[in-house]
This record gives sequence, structure tokens and C-alpha cells, in this order.
Amino acid sequence: MNPEIPLARRDVIANRLAQGEPVVAAALAAEFNVSEDAIRRDLRALAAEGRCRRVYGGALPVSGHTQPMFARIDKDRPRKEALARRAVQSILPGEVLFLDAGSTNLALTDFLPEDQELLVVTNSIDIASAVLRRPDLRLLMLGGSVDPTVGGCVDTAAVQAAAALRIDRCFLGTAAIDLKFGATADLHADALFKQVVLSVTEHCVVLAMNHKFTSKSTHRICSLKAVELMVVEHDAPAALVDPLRADCPAIVRAERPSD
Repeated sequence: MNPEIPLARRDVIANRLAQGEPVVAAALAAEFNVSEDAIRRDLRALAAEGRCRRVYGGALPVSGHTQPMFARIDKDRPRKEALARRAVQSILPGEVLFLDAGSTNLALTDFLPEDQELLVVTNSIDIASAVLRRPDLRLLMLGGSVDPTVGGCVDTAAVQAAAALRIDRCFLGTAAIDLKFGATADLHADALFKQVVLSVTEHCVVLAMNHKFTSKSTHRICSLKAVELMVVEHDAPAALVDPLRADCPAIVRAERPSD
């Protein structure tokens, strides 16, 4: 069998998903004159790359912020690093930090202040792994069942562990930021987990990529009044950011990202 044929077929399926089209395994099998098992293998491969979400009988496209964590890590990295450099300036020596699961918060791990006796708490596998490479940092990992979209644990076990903590500064991950509804998340369990973390947190910080202000998500985490500091990109549109200042007055801009 020509190995290029499955790859070409997979590319066609991936292009349809990228255009927002759901796909049905039975229909694809008939179209390409192959078995449904072959199509299911294609869909499994695409799901593993973060390019679709498997459902019964086929697959659905994923939006940018509902891609699995691993698919988001390298996207816009210089911009995330610029946000991180500005955000870590708020950290005080000896603090207990919570780094919420998310690709933007992952960038913080390279810029956390050295030798300040910081304890990093996280529910994120990737963030925990990065912190482990910093011998000057202490790490507390909240365990439980790992959600691949979140990239960490947000189940009952994680909620119970978070409720027993005291956090000085939480770097909260959000799917969207809305003037009326505040910070929101895509998944109900994730929103509930974040609410519990905020209930034991003294200071809340949000690193906001530009697309957060135009994205929409379903589940409310908190109002903007709960956000003590919001760090936005250097070119965040004033028309979107300035109206937020009534509820979140401490909004600062990051420096222009390095090339």
C-alpha cells in the first residue's frame, strides 16, 4: 500500500476540520472507499495532534482555546513571555504562588524570581515539569484525573486539595475576558476549580492575550473586581481594554515581545 495515500486523505480531513466542518466517519469511509476503521485511525491521529475532538461516529473541529494544552504551548510564545516578564514583577519573596493550568502561565516558569523561597502550587502537568527544572523553587502538585484540554487536574480530588490551601498570589488562567461577565472558562469543572482556588487566594493576577477580549466562553469564573492585576499585551486595543478599568483599575501593558 502506498503510504502517501493515508497521509493525503488525512490532510483532506484536517483541512475540513480547520474550516470548522464536523466530519462523520461513515461518510468519509464511503467517500474515500476505505473502511471505517481506517478513518477512525485518521481521526485518532488528528486528535493526538490537537486538530480535532473525537465524538461518537466522527470528529468535531476545535477552536483555538479548546485545543489540548500541548497544541497551544508553542503558539505566540514571544508574546506570552512578554506578559510573563511583566507579571512576575508583582511577586514578593516567600510567597505561595498558584500557577493555573494554561500555556500563557507556563511561560511564567522561566521568569519567576530566583532564590526568593517561593512555593509554586499548580494543577498543570507541564507547569509542574518546568518548575522541577528550577532547583530554587519548591513545588506542590495538585493531583487527580487529568483533563487533556485543560492540561491539568480539575476534578473533585483537585478541588478538595485546593480548598485546603492558602495562596498568596494566583495567576489565573482564562478562556475569555468580558466587560459584563468577567473572567470565563470553557469547561464547567475548570470554572468551579478556579473559583475554589480564588476563595483561598489573597491576590489574583491575569495574563491576558489579545484574543481573550474577543473570545467567548460559557462558564463564569469571577468578576473583574476579583482581579487585582491584569497584564495585557503591548498592543492590546485601548477600545477593548480601557472599559475594563472601572472594575479592574490595575491594568498594565507588557513590553513589546522580543523577536
